[in-house]
Amino acid sequence: MLTPSLMTLLFIIFIVIYFLNSALKILKEYERAVIFRLGRIIPVKGPGLILLWPIIDKMVRISLRTVTMDVPPQDIITKDNITVKVNAVIYFRPVDPIKAVTQVEDFYYATSQIAQTTLRSILGQSQLDDLLAKRDELNIELQKVIDLQTEPWGVKVSAVEVKNVDLPSEMLRAIARQAEAERERRAKIIHAEGEQQAAQKLADAAKIISSEPAALQLRFLQTLTEVATEKNSTIIFPVPIDIIKHFMEAADKK
Repeated sequence: MLTPSLMTLLFIIFIVIYFLNSALKILKEYERAVIFRLGRIIPVKGPGLILLWPIIDKMVRISLRTVTMDVPPQDIITKDNITVKVNAVIYFRPVDPIKAVTQVEDFYYATSQIAQTTLRSILGQSQLDDLLAKRDELNIELQKVIDLQTEPWGVKVSAVEVKNVDLPSEMLRAIARQAEAERERRAKIIHAEGEQQAAQKLADAAKIISSEPAALQLRFLQTLTEVATEKNSTIIFPVPIDIIKHFMEAADKK
């Protein structure tokens, strides 16, 4: 049977344990404590061991680590009237714990909603080609706009990345046809450039040979050497160019 003195001792032990549990808090390195003392903000505390006054103080833990949040897929109509579905990922973290608690009810939810509306607004002002080819520029613009709106909440948006752009099936077929036409155009241009370069080289060679007639004879003999290396029964007799030249001059005089 418990005596009155033992009951008093147990009651005191219970009060001490309750006080220590309510008053002593341990915060990790990346955590900060926003404390309301009788409803008023006091300076932020942490990390480490902090002391609170039970009943008088109310603490809100804030993590300073970067949060990675997926922005749900959004239906967007681009500037050239094409409907696409786009999703993204946003990286942010609270830099001012007091503002993150006092200026907005839930900064996680608020940042997510701002990211969704900004994604529809910014990408809706771009054409489909820009959305596919200039994604880095759009990411930077998204980050600046969202960070400007979350700055009063003490939240810093470090990056926004557009992940996937889902196109309608008919648009995929149109893009495939466009890509095929572009490849054919490049192939024709490369072929034409090759013909032009070959013609220029032949013209340069003809100028050199015309200035030195012996060069044509040497080239002719080199061609015979190349033909002779192949297995064939054709016999070629070289005819000096000078003999043909005399006949041609005589024909011109007539």
